[in-house]
Amino acid sequence: MRLEITGTARPLAGGLELSAYRIVEEALTNVLKHTDPTRVAVTLHYGRTHLRVTVEDDGGGGGGGAEGGGHGILGMRERAAVTGGSLDARRTADGFVVTARLPVAEIGEVEDEA
Repeated sequence: MRLEITGTARPLAGGLELSAYRIVEEALTNVLKHTDPTRVAVTLHYGRTHLRVTVEDDGGGGGGGAEGGGHGILGMRERAAVTGGSLDARRTADGFVVTARLPVAEIGEVEDEA
């Protein structure tokens, strides 16, 4: 597993920090339950107004669809929404990617939206 932090890391409000943590936790749990990856990458990008959390694996996406039979993705979407953010979960050519975009207090840097 690889962890990458980009942008200027800064303290987050408690509820936002907990939501980001739980989203990463659930996404990694889904990787372990539903795939057999050789690579898992977690990226935290601190932008000017948003924290972007991405968990991507190359495990083939598992047997279930993006909405699956459980409540993991739904729960991650709810956690993102409660902060005013959003969550996208989808298959890729090699596996699966979960991306949450969570609003944070604005700072004086230019956000990279890539």
